[in-house]
Amino acid sequence: MTREVTKVNLRIRSESEKETKRRSASQWAVAWRRFKKHRSGLVGLGMIIVLLVIAALHNVIAPYPARPNPDAFKPLYEGESAQPPSWKHPFGTTVMGTDVFSEVIHGSIYTIYVAVTVTLISMALSVAVGIVSGYFGRLVDDVLMRITEVFLVFPSLLFILLFSRIYQLGVAEPFWDVFGIKIPVGLTIVVVIVSIFGWASYARVIRGEVLRMKECEFIQAAKSLGASPRWIMLRHVFPNILPQVIVLATLTMASAVLVEAAVSFLGFGDPNTITWGRLMEESLQDLSTVWWAEVFPGLAVFLTVLAFNLVGDGLSDALNPRLRE
Repeated sequence: MTREVTKVNLRIRSESEKETKRRSASQWAVAWRRFKKHRSGLVGLGMIIVLLVIAALHNVIAPYPARPNPDAFKPLYEGESAQPPSWKHPFGTTVMGTDVFSEVIHGSIYTIYVAVTVTLISMALSVAVGIVSGYFGRLVDDVLMRITEVFLVFPSLLFILLFSRIYQLGVAEPFWDVFGIKIPVGLTIVVVIVSIFGWASYARVIRGEVLRMKECEFIQAAKSLGASPRWIMLRHVFPNILPQVIVLATLTMASAVLVEAAVSFLGFGDPNTITWGRLMEESLQDLSTVWWAEVFPGLAVFLTVLAFNLVGDGLSDALNPRLRE
Protein backbone atom coordinates (compact mmCIF):
# COMPACT_ATOMS: atom_id res chain seq x y z
CA MET A 1 0.00 0.00 0.00
CA THR A 2 2.79 2.41 0.93
CA ARG A 3 4.61 1.62 -2.32
CA GLU A 4 1.51 2.40 -4.36
CA VAL A 5 1.03 5.72 -2.58
CA THR A 6 4.68 6.59 -3.26
CA LYS A 7 4.26 5.81 -6.96
CA VAL A 8 1.15 7.98 -7.12
CA ASN A 9 2.98 10.85 -5.41
CA LEU A 10 5.92 10.56 -7.79
CA ARG A 11 3.60 10.54 -10.79
CA ILE A 12 1.73 13.59 -9.52
CA ARG A 13 5.04 15.36 -8.87
CA SER A 14 6.29 14.54 -12.38
CA GLU A 15 3.09 15.82 -13.95
CA SER A 16 3.32 18.94 -11.80
CA GLU A 17 6.88 19.61 -13.02
CA LYS A 18 5.83 19.19 -16.66
CA GLU A 19 2.90 21.55 -16.18
CA THR A 20 5.16 24.10 -14.46
CA LYS A 21 7.68 23.99 -17.33
CA ARG A 22 4.92 24.32 -19.95
CA ARG A 23 3.35 27.25 -18.13
CA SER A 24 6.74 28.90 -17.66
CA ALA A 25 7.60 28.63 -21.37
CA SER A 26 4.24 30.15 -22.27
CA GLN A 27 4.73 33.03 -19.83
CA TRP A 28 8.18 33.84 -21.24
CA ALA A 29 6.77 33.87 -24.78
CA VAL A 30 4.05 36.31 -23.70
CA ALA A 31 6.62 38.44 -21.87
CA TRP A 32 8.82 38.64 -24.97
CA ARG A 33 5.86 39.73 -27.11
CA ARG A 34 5.01 42.42 -24.59
CA PHE A 35 8.64 43.57 -24.37
CA LYS A 36 8.86 43.96 -28.16
CA LYS A 37 5.99 46.46 -27.94
CA HIS A 38 7.87 48.52 -25.36
CA ARG A 39 9.79 51.03 -27.49
CA SER A 40 11.98 52.52 -24.81
CA GLY A 41 12.87 49.02 -23.60
CA LEU A 42 13.96 48.04 -27.11
CA VAL A 43 16.02 51.23 -27.37
CA GLY A 44 17.75 50.36 -24.10
CA LEU A 45 18.36 46.79 -25.27
CA GLY A 46 19.88 48.10 -28.50
CA MET A 47 22.18 50.41 -26.54
CA ILE A 48 23.33 47.52 -24.35
CA ILE A 49 24.00 45.34 -27.41
CA VAL A 50 26.10 48.16 -28.89
CA LEU A 51 28.02 48.44 -25.61
CA LEU A 52 28.67 44.68 -25.59
CA VAL A 53 29.94 44.79 -29.17
CA ILE A 54 32.21 47.74 -28.37
CA ALA A 55 33.59 45.98 -25.29
CA ALA A 56 34.18 42.73 -27.20
CA LEU A 57 35.95 44.52 -30.07
CA HIS A 58 37.57 47.35 -28.12
CA ASN A 59 41.05 46.56 -29.44
CA VAL A 60 39.71 46.69 -33.01
CA ILE A 61 37.44 49.73 -32.71
CA ALA A 62 39.80 51.99 -30.75
CA PRO A 63 42.22 53.75 -33.13
CA TYR A 64 44.90 54.02 -30.44
CA PRO A 65 46.11 51.49 -27.84
CA ALA A 66 45.21 51.78 -24.18
CA ARG A 67 47.65 53.32 -21.77
CA PRO A 68 49.58 50.68 -19.84
CA ASN A 69 48.77 52.59 -16.67
CA PRO A 70 46.47 55.60 -16.13
CA ASP A 71 49.17 57.21 -13.97
CA ALA A 72 51.66 57.20 -16.86
CA PHE A 73 51.65 60.94 -17.57
CA LYS A 74 54.08 60.87 -20.46
CA PRO A 75 52.20 62.02 -23.59
CA LEU A 76 51.62 59.10 -25.92
CA TYR A 77 51.06 61.32 -28.93
CA GLU A 78 53.59 64.14 -29.03
CA GLY A 79 52.27 67.50 -30.21
CA GLU A 80 48.59 66.49 -29.92
CA SER A 81 47.78 67.38 -26.33
CA ALA A 82 44.54 69.26 -25.51
CA GLN A 83 43.19 68.93 -29.05
CA PRO A 84 39.42 69.59 -29.47
CA PRO A 85 37.19 66.97 -31.14
CA SER A 86 38.08 66.41 -34.80
CA TRP A 87 37.96 63.69 -37.46
CA LYS A 88 41.30 62.36 -36.25
CA HIS A 89 40.27 62.49 -32.59
CA PRO A 90 36.43 62.33 -32.42
CA PHE A 91 36.36 63.01 -28.67
CA GLY A 92 39.48 65.19 -28.63
CA THR A 93 42.65 64.56 -26.63
CA THR A 94 43.64 65.16 -23.02
CA VAL A 95 46.38 67.44 -21.74
CA MET A 96 48.57 64.31 -21.71
CA GLY A 97 47.98 63.84 -25.43
CA THR A 98 45.89 60.67 -25.12
CA ASP A 99 42.92 60.06 -27.39
CA VAL A 100 39.69 60.34 -25.37
CA PHE A 101 37.67 58.25 -27.84
CA SER A 102 40.12 55.35 -27.54
CA GLU A 103 40.12 55.54 -23.76
CA VAL A 104 36.32 55.55 -23.59
CA ILE A 105 36.26 52.50 -25.88
CA HIS A 106 38.86 50.65 -23.80
CA GLY A 107 37.03 51.60 -20.61
CA SER A 108 33.86 49.86 -21.80
CA ILE A 109 35.32 46.43 -21.02
CA TYR A 110 35.69 47.40 -17.35
CA THR A 111 32.15 48.78 -17.30
CA ILE A 112 30.78 45.42 -18.44
CA TYR A 113 32.99 43.64 -15.91
CA VAL A 114 31.71 45.80 -13.06
CA ALA A 115 28.04 45.56 -14.08
CA VAL A 116 28.03 41.78 -14.55
CA THR A 117 30.17 40.86 -11.53
CA VAL A 118 28.38 43.12 -9.06
CA THR A 119 25.02 41.86 -10.31
CA LEU A 120 25.98 38.19 -10.00
CA ILE A 121 27.29 38.57 -6.45
CA SER A 122 24.53 40.90 -5.22
CA MET A 123 21.67 38.91 -6.72
CA ALA A 124 23.08 35.61 -5.45
CA LEU A 125 23.15 37.01 -1.91
CA SER A 126 19.76 38.72 -2.13
CA VAL A 127 18.01 35.71 -3.69
CA ALA A 128 19.45 33.28 -1.14
CA VAL A 129 18.61 35.48 1.85
CA GLY A 130 15.21 36.53 0.49
CA ILE A 131 14.00 33.02 -0.33
CA VAL A 132 15.23 31.40 2.89
CA SER A 133 13.91 34.24 5.04
CA GLY A 134 10.51 34.38 3.36
CA TYR A 135 9.98 30.64 3.18
CA PHE A 136 10.96 29.59 6.70
CA GLY A 137 9.78 32.72 8.54
CA ARG A 138 9.80 33.00 12.33
CA LEU A 139 13.27 32.89 13.90
CA VAL A 140 15.11 32.44 10.58
CA ASP A 141 13.26 35.42 9.13
CA ASP A 142 13.93 37.57 12.19
CA VAL A 143 17.67 36.84 12.21
CA LEU A 144 18.18 37.33 8.47
CA MET A 145 16.11 40.53 8.37
CA ARG A 146 18.03 42.02 11.30
CA ILE A 147 21.28 41.32 9.43
CA THR A 148 19.76 42.86 6.31
CA GLU A 149 18.73 45.97 8.22
CA VAL A 150 22.28 46.39 9.52
CA PHE A 151 23.51 46.65 5.93
CA LEU A 152 20.65 48.99 5.03
CA VAL A 153 21.44 51.53 7.75
CA PHE A 154 25.15 51.70 6.93
CA PRO A 155 26.25 54.75 4.87
CA SER A 156 27.22 52.40 2.05
CA LEU A 157 29.16 54.87 -0.12
CA LEU A 158 31.30 55.95 2.83
CA PHE A 159 32.16 52.33 3.67
CA ILE A 160 32.84 51.53 0.02
CA LEU A 161 35.33 54.41 -0.17
CA LEU A 162 36.95 53.46 3.13
CA PHE A 163 37.39 49.75 2.45
CA SER A 164 38.45 50.35 -1.15
CA ARG A 165 41.34 52.48 0.02
CA ILE A 166 42.33 50.12 2.86
CA TYR A 167 42.40 46.98 0.72
CA GLN A 168 44.10 48.63 -2.24
CA LEU A 169 46.98 49.77 -0.03
CA GLY A 170 47.79 46.12 0.59
CA VAL A 171 47.62 44.99 -3.04
CA ALA A 172 51.02 43.91 -4.34
CA GLU A 173 50.03 42.75 -7.83
CA PRO A 174 47.91 45.09 -10.01
CA PHE A 175 46.49 42.19 -12.05
CA TRP A 176 45.61 38.54 -11.57
CA ASP A 177 46.38 36.27 -14.49
CA VAL A 178 43.46 33.81 -14.71
CA PHE A 179 43.63 31.48 -17.73
CA GLY A 180 45.51 34.14 -19.66
CA ILE A 181 42.99 36.87 -18.77
CA LYS A 182 44.29 39.80 -16.74
CA ILE A 183 41.81 40.68 -13.99
CA PRO A 184 42.46 44.02 -12.23
CA VAL A 185 42.89 43.38 -8.51
CA GLY A 186 41.95 46.86 -7.31
CA LEU A 187 38.81 47.01 -9.44
CA THR A 188 37.80 43.53 -8.27
CA ILE A 189 38.11 44.69 -4.67
CA VAL A 190 35.83 47.64 -5.43
CA VAL A 191 33.37 45.27 -7.13
CA VAL A 192 33.25 42.91 -4.14
CA ILE A 193 32.75 45.76 -1.67
CA VAL A 194 29.98 47.32 -3.78
CA SER A 195 28.30 43.90 -3.98
CA ILE A 196 28.47 43.34 -0.21
CA PHE A 197 26.72 46.64 0.45
CA GLY A 198 24.27 46.37 -2.45
CA TRP A 199 22.24 43.22 -1.83
CA ALA A 200 20.18 44.11 1.25
CA SER A 201 17.39 46.19 -0.31
CA TYR A 202 16.77 43.59 -3.02
CA ALA A 203 16.65 40.80 -0.43
CA ARG A 204 13.70 42.52 1.24
CA VAL A 205 11.86 42.78 -2.08
CA ILE A 206 12.41 39.08 -2.81
CA ARG A 207 11.37 38.14 0.73
CA GLY A 208 8.08 39.97 0.22
CA GLU A 209 7.40 38.02 -2.97
CA VAL A 210 8.17 34.71 -1.25
CA LEU A 211 5.90 35.55 1.70
CA ARG A 212 3.06 36.17 -0.73
CA MET A 213 3.81 33.09 -2.79
CA LYS A 214 4.24 30.48 -0.06
CA GLU A 215 0.52 30.65 0.72
CA CYS A 216 -0.41 29.74 -2.86
CA GLU A 217 -2.13 26.43 -3.56
CA PHE A 218 0.70 24.88 -5.57
CA ILE A 219 3.15 25.43 -2.70
CA GLN A 220 0.72 23.92 -0.21
CA ALA A 221 0.13 20.98 -2.57
CA ALA A 222 3.86 20.33 -2.83
CA LYS A 223 4.14 20.36 0.97
CA SER A 224 1.24 17.93 1.31
CA LEU A 225 3.00 15.54 -1.08
CA GLY A 226 6.02 15.49 1.21
CA ALA A 227 8.33 17.68 -0.87
CA SER A 228 11.35 18.97 1.03
CA PRO A 229 11.81 22.73 1.62
CA ARG A 230 14.91 22.69 -0.60
CA TRP A 231 12.98 21.06 -3.46
CA ILE A 232 10.09 23.53 -3.11
CA MET A 233 12.41 26.55 -3.01
CA LEU A 234 14.40 25.43 -6.06
CA ARG A 235 11.59 23.99 -8.19
CA HIS A 236 8.63 26.20 -7.29
CA VAL A 237 9.64 29.37 -5.47
CA PHE A 238 12.72 30.41 -7.46
CA PRO A 239 11.20 29.93 -10.96
CA ASN A 240 8.19 32.02 -9.93
CA ILE A 241 10.25 34.92 -8.58
CA LEU A 242 12.69 34.82 -11.51
CA PRO A 243 10.89 37.63 -13.41
CA GLN A 244 11.31 39.95 -10.41
CA VAL A 245 14.94 38.86 -10.06
CA ILE A 246 15.64 39.72 -13.71
CA VAL A 247 14.14 43.19 -13.32
CA LEU A 248 16.14 43.77 -10.14
CA ALA A 249 19.29 42.57 -11.93
CA THR A 250 18.98 45.28 -14.59
CA LEU A 251 18.59 47.91 -11.88
CA THR A 252 21.62 46.46 -10.09
CA MET A 253 23.71 46.79 -13.24
CA ALA A 254 22.75 50.44 -13.61
CA SER A 255 23.52 51.11 -9.94
CA ALA A 256 26.85 49.26 -10.14
CA VAL A 257 28.06 51.31 -13.11
CA LEU A 258 27.06 54.54 -11.38
CA VAL A 259 28.63 53.65 -8.02
CA GLU A 260 31.92 52.50 -9.58
CA ALA A 261 32.09 55.71 -11.62
CA ALA A 262 31.47 57.76 -8.46
CA VAL A 263 34.12 55.85 -6.49
CA SER A 264 36.70 56.29 -9.25
CA PHE A 265 35.74 59.94 -9.78
CA LEU A 266 36.37 60.63 -6.10
CA GLY A 267 39.85 59.11 -6.43
CA PHE A 268 39.19 55.84 -4.59
CA GLY A 269 39.04 53.57 -7.62
CA ASP A 270 41.65 51.23 -9.04
CA PRO A 271 44.64 53.33 -10.17
CA ASN A 272 45.72 50.60 -12.60
CA THR A 273 42.62 50.52 -14.81
CA ILE A 274 41.15 53.00 -17.26
CA THR A 275 37.54 53.25 -16.12
CA TRP A 276 35.19 56.03 -17.17
CA GLY A 277 35.11 57.40 -13.64
CA ARG A 278 38.91 57.41 -13.58
CA LEU A 279 39.00 59.38 -16.85
CA MET A 280 36.61 61.95 -15.40
CA GLU A 281 38.72 62.27 -12.25
CA GLU A 282 41.90 62.84 -14.28
CA SER A 283 40.41 65.58 -16.45
CA LEU A 284 38.51 67.43 -13.70
CA GLN A 285 41.32 69.87 -12.96
CA ASP A 286 41.53 70.77 -16.67
CA LEU A 287 37.78 71.15 -17.16
CA SER A 288 38.00 74.78 -18.27
CA THR A 289 40.45 74.01 -21.10
CA VAL A 290 39.66 70.43 -22.19
CA TRP A 291 35.97 70.07 -21.29
CA TRP A 292 35.55 67.25 -23.82
CA ALA A 293 37.80 64.96 -21.76
CA GLU A 294 35.26 65.26 -18.94
CA VAL A 295 32.03 65.32 -20.94
CA PHE A 296 32.45 62.22 -23.12
CA PRO A 297 33.32 59.73 -20.34
CA GLY A 298 30.46 61.21 -18.31
CA LEU A 299 28.15 60.84 -21.30
CA ALA A 300 29.19 57.19 -21.62
CA VAL A 301 28.26 56.58 -17.97
CA PHE A 302 24.94 58.38 -18.42
CA LEU A 303 23.96 56.45 -21.55
CA THR A 304 24.92 53.10 -20.01
CA VAL A 305 22.90 53.72 -16.84
CA LEU A 306 20.00 54.98 -18.96
CA ALA A 307 20.12 51.85 -21.14
CA PHE A 308 19.93 49.47 -18.17
CA ASN A 309 17.09 51.47 -16.63
CA LEU A 310 15.13 51.48 -19.91
CA VAL A 311 15.51 47.72 -20.20
CA GLY A 312 14.49 47.31 -16.57
CA ASP A 313 11.40 49.44 -17.13
CA GLY A 314 10.48 47.43 -20.23
CA LEU A 315 11.00 44.11 -18.46
CA SER A 316 8.97 45.29 -15.48
CA ASP A 317 6.00 45.99 -17.75
CA ALA A 318 6.46 42.83 -19.79
CA LEU A 319 6.75 40.54 -16.77
CA ASN A 320 4.04 42.19 -14.68
CA PRO A 321 1.30 39.56 -14.21
CA ARG A 322 -1.33 42.30 -13.84
CA LEU A 323 -0.60 43.49 -17.38
CA ARG A 324 -0.51 40.14 -19.15
CA GLU A 325 -2.74 39.67 -22.12
